[in-house]
Amino acid sequence: MRIEKDAIGKINVPEDKYWGAQTQRSLHHFPAGHPWPEVVISSFGLLKSCCAKANTSLDLLETNTSAAIQKAADEVRQGKLNQHFPVRVFQTGSGTHSNMNANEVIANRANEILGQPLGENHPVHPNDHVNMGQSSNDVFPTVMHIALCREIHGRLIPTLEQIHLAFEQKMSEWDGIVKTGRTHLQDAAPLTLAQEVSGWAAQIHFAIQQLKNAAETLLPLALGGTAVGTGLNAHPSFAELVCDQLASITELQFHPAPNRFAALASHEPLLQVSSALKITASALMKIANDVRWLGSGPYCGLGELTLPANEPGSSIMPGKVNPTQCEAITQICVQIYGHDAAVGFAASQGNFELNVYKPVMLHNILEPIELLCTALPAFKNYCIDGLKANKKKINDDLNRNPMLATALNQHIGYEKASEIVKYALKNNLPLKESAQALEYVTEEEYDEWVQPLAMTHH
Repeated sequence: MRIEKDAIGKINVPEDKYWGAQTQRSLHHFPAGHPWPEVVISSFGLLKSCCAKANTSLDLLETNTSAAIQKAADEVRQGKLNQHFPVRVFQTGSGTHSNMNANEVIANRANEILGQPLGENHPVHPNDHVNMGQSSNDVFPTVMHIALCREIHGRLIPTLEQIHLAFEQKMSEWDGIVKTGRTHLQDAAPLTLAQEVSGWAAQIHFAIQQLKNAAETLLPLALGGTAVGTGLNAHPSFAELVCDQLASITELQFHPAPNRFAALASHEPLLQVSSALKITASALMKIANDVRWLGSGPYCGLGELTLPANEPGSSIMPGKVNPTQCEAITQICVQIYGHDAAVGFAASQGNFELNVYKPVMLHNILEPIELLCTALPAFKNYCIDGLKANKKKINDDLNRNPMLATALNQHIGYEKASEIVKYALKNNLPLKESAQALEYVTEEEYDEWVQPLAMTHH
């Protein structure tokens, strides 16, 4: 062990760790939850490197000190020091422990680069140098926005685009397959299987657009507000310089928030992101349920789609295949609804100049993104890609569909068409035979007027 100190006093820290006194105290007092994922740690490194560079350009930080800080921060950004970030999610509501974890690790590593032992806080001090011009109150929300933008643009949207592409490929594969439509879970007018899937593709496209729109609201950053939004102890040009660097590195147009009081005390942008995730979950819930309904049976249900047999579906019933990928996705969707509820409540709890529910909000947005980015490729590979149309079942159901009588409306009127449907159902007859039995339509007229494929287009 080595001895480190902070404003509270001295404390023992494992000698091989780069963190310092405040991180050690956090580990003692806040053991619940797990450490932050790599994207958060990496975003701290990115931000701290840019801050050091900005302070040097403003002649506030000595060049050698800044170079060491930037080198250490870049190692954090590259994931080389992840094992030195043990602070748990559930901590002080401002994220101070995580900010100080970053400050201490970077300071100790910078001092090591400069030839000094760990724990000296000289020549690089975690507060005076690494945290120069900053407060946890503006750093942590800035890291929140950076991390979420990187996850949305770098992982989640590309993952959803692959799902969208998979549905477009199925549309091409299934074009021209006419099937029974269903509304209210009852038979309805026909459509093509490709048209049905086009609705799923459109839902995913809408979700992608909502995520892009929500990510736009994350581009204004709290940095420069310091403790309460006034910018105390930060150079007037500091935040703009940092944001310019962040924008250049990430290719995301980060800029100082127009009102930093709001950026510290309220988090409506996070609500928008969470809402976009809930929209995504809603779309996936509908799609996954449609797939498993269409694959139900397969002999005693709808059975219009044949689902891939990935694993045995029962420990007792031989040969059973279940829509397990659909079930996994719908469970994740339910989980995301819960995450959104937590974010909504936490965002409402800002008091005066600071919302102290920042860590739980970040956690409850990052976790849904991780769940989706992990589960959706499996859903695509082991379900969507392997779906096959059961053309015989689709065609048999279509020929029995009494709603084909809708095509007769313009020729014999709604009332007579309704009689044909009722007669067919009562006597268990095909629609064509019912129409002929009532002598409302000849065989030739029926064949001319009732053409399922033609009914699917204007």
